[in-house]
Amino acid sequence: MRVLVVEDEPLLAEAIAEWLREETHAVDVALDGAAALERAGVNDYDVVVLDRDLPAVHGDEVCRGLVEAGGGARVLMLTAAAEITDRVEGLSLGADDYLSKPFAFPELAARVLALGRRCRPATPPVLRRAGITLDPARREVFRDSRYVPLARKEFAVLAELLRADGAVVPAEYLLEKAWDEYADPFTGAVRLTILKLRRKLADPPVIETVTGVGYRIP
Repeated sequence: MRVLVVEDEPLLAEAIAEWLREETHAVDVALDGAAALERAGVNDYDVVVLDRDLPAVHGDEVCRGLVEAGGGARVLMLTAAAEITDRVEGLSLGADDYLSKPFAFPELAARVLALGRRCRPATPPVLRRAGITLDPARREVFRDSRYVPLARKEFAVLAELLRADGAVVPAEYLLEKAWDEYADPFTGAVRLTILKLRRKLADPPVIETVTGVGYRIP
């Protein structure tokens, strides 16, 4: 999934981003509200992890702007305030979930994954197709009961192909969902990752190339 982390404390922002990258998400970071709204206007995010207590452009305004823009991104709001009234206010602005600081990184990652599932057409928690089983929560992949060790980008690309349920997935979409905003749109990263996936998934070949369009698992 594509995730935007909005947090004005650089160390915390990078810590959150790195944890989510380890969970195979593509993560961008914004250190203030204005930058967050700018990035959200350019990129199609599945989830925005938003610190409520931002300086200058407050997190409430960012949340309101995201909702009014109608991009479909789910918002997980973070705050040091633990009062119920603060949570209610955050949710009333359009946030989809609320997490108080300090928080445990595994819980944050689980909430991001749950919100990501809600922003797409309903898919089962464990993805299965063509003898492949992918469990996003456990980050495990099996083919015909054989465990397949995958790198982060390989796992992310395979998950998107499985979620497509047989439809063709354009390379541009895979690049957007599995890499961050610094990815070169002319890079061969997607093609190389598909080659590695094919090798690791072994025979018979399961990932098809649709020339000029993208890839699919029929």
